[in-house]
Amino acid sequence: MAKKSKKMQEALKKVDATKAYSVEEAVALAKDTNIAKFDATVEVAYRLNVDPKKADQQIRGAVVLPNGTGKTQKVLVFAKGEKAKEAEAAGADYVGEADLAQKIQGGWFDFDVVVATPDMMAEVGKLGRVLGPKGLMPNPKTGTVTMDVTKAINEVKAGKVTYRVDKVGNIHVPIGKVSFEDAKLVENFKTIHDVLVKAKPAAAKGIYMKNITVTTTFGPGIHVDATSF
Repeated sequence: MAKKSKKMQEALKKVDATKAYSVEEAVALAKDTNIAKFDATVEVAYRLNVDPKKADQQIRGAVVLPNGTGKTQKVLVFAKGEKAKEAEAAGADYVGEADLAQKIQGGWFDFDVVVATPDMMAEVGKLGRVLGPKGLMPNPKTGTVTMDVTKAINEVKAGKVTYRVDKVGNIHVPIGKVSFEDAKLVENFKTIHDVLVKAKPAAAKGIYMKNITVTTTFGPGIHVDATSF
């Protein structure tokens, strides 16, 4: 077992592992126990009582955080004609068709989000094996397959995050940076929490949210009391 650094040991002393903190307390403590030397990301993790293997219990979507994520996202758009011009005008970082697909096939990934118009999905579909594993494949459920490319680009630039339950029922979502004011992190946290509450599948039985944790990039996990929202 890897030995914990002195900084991590000191950070862990500040956290009561037997306690579930209020959302406000948890956010403040996450910032206080951050040990990274850079502006670390603050992330929340949910352990949900769902069975992702069943189609009616898969949870996936996107939400625009009111205070953004603190990260500037590079947006690549697959579009042609007038929609390509619209994407460029809206501030897309890269716009193209087969030319971009070839670059990606060659190992180029200098972008964070991919948006595509429906008529380009035949071309984009060929990239499934390379975009899929990286979570970059456009999807109507996350608003990245759309004719309204301006809206899609604006939302990404404003702080849109995607969420998707993994094969064991967990969801991880960034809610900002350590440099954010506590209130802004709390507001972002509550926004994603509300979305996940509403996304509860009708087929899910028992306690839906089994565990909620907030942490920074290298910091300890802090349990959050679901009733504090």
